[in-house]
Amino acid sequence: MQIKKFVAPTLREAKEQMKNELGGDAIILGTRVIENDRRFNFRKMFEITAGVDEEIKKTPSFDEPVNESVDIDVELSRLTQKIFEAKENKKVAAEDVVTEARKLTMTQLDEYLEKLLDLEINRQLAKELVEQLKNYDGLLGEANLENYLIAGMASMIPTKEFKVKKNRNTKVALVGPTGVGKTTCIAKLAVISKIIHKLKVGLISIDTYRLGAIDQLRIFSEISDIEMSVAYEPSDMPKLIKKFKDKDLIFIDTVGRSQKNRENLNKIKEYLDAAEVDETILVVSATSSMRTLSDVAERFKVLDYGSVIFSKADEAVTYGNIFNLANKFNLPVMFLTNGQVIPDDILSVNPEYLANVIYKGKLY
Repeated sequence: MQIKKFVAPTLREAKEQMKNELGGDAIILGTRVIENDRRFNFRKMFEITAGVDEEIKKTPSFDEPVNESVDIDVELSRLTQKIFEAKENKKVAAEDVVTEARKLTMTQLDEYLEKLLDLEINRQLAKELVEQLKNYDGLLGEANLENYLIAGMASMIPTKEFKVKKNRNTKVALVGPTGVGKTTCIAKLAVISKIIHKLKVGLISIDTYRLGAIDQLRIFSEISDIEMSVAYEPSDMPKLIKKFKDKDLIFIDTVGRSQKNRENLNKIKEYLDAAEVDETILVVSATSSMRTLSDVAERFKVLDYGSVIFSKADEAVTYGNIFNLANKFNLPVMFLTNGQVIPDDILSVNPEYLANVIYKGKLY
């Protein structure tokens, strides 16, 4: 077995590199996030460790001798050490490993497929995960099959950290359909930014449509001592941004709009363009159907969002749609929110955490 590492800015890109170089039969042995590494100019990168059986990767020519017994035994031993973390068993013979591992039966594979479908994971993606599992046939002990499946899911979930630096006057807008909890989410992020990260924060609301929306944010701003202003027209935005020029971070609370009303979405875009927003985050409910989520994600593209927050995660029965949406739109997930308490009910995420939430069906 040939083992190789692939590093890219996103897990999807790393996985594509893996497939291009090792082929579709390559199996993922592990993933990790690389941060603060000089080699990558301190950018966040994703690393996949992957392997492929040399017999599958290339068909040997008649004039090319193949030392099967030595190479496969050595690589099986190395693979087993990675998967089982058996650091003290470096001298385990390959034949012993094969004895412990079991051949996957069609019934087992069907059960895993059904499990993934029951989690509401898209059938095509579920089949892809099971196909990856088949590549481990005869190499994994039964106790490690689920761990591998979760690691495979993690390799397919893009995530993004919320990073803001001092003295940058960064403007962040939250957009999304009605009733997903954008204002509460902004309140949580604003308090965390102010109290935990010691940033100077300002709030701008353009939600002059919803009854009581401005009052809700104004009460919050008074309690939290975070300055707030209201923009009634797009032309108000430049002067409010100038008013908050001493702020490290400015959150913009937008009005919730139906994704089907293009005119209203374009009106929000006028506000965001006038503010010269640095980052736009889509907020959607984790309880929504996949058809609704896809429609929202597609139609809100006009607002040029770059990541997504799933709200109401505490109310969702399954989390497969998080996996589906992130994959379908290659959309990094930034947070989950799981309640109304400010600022506690918000969870930062990474691929491994999300994969566990999705597969095990519960928040940690």
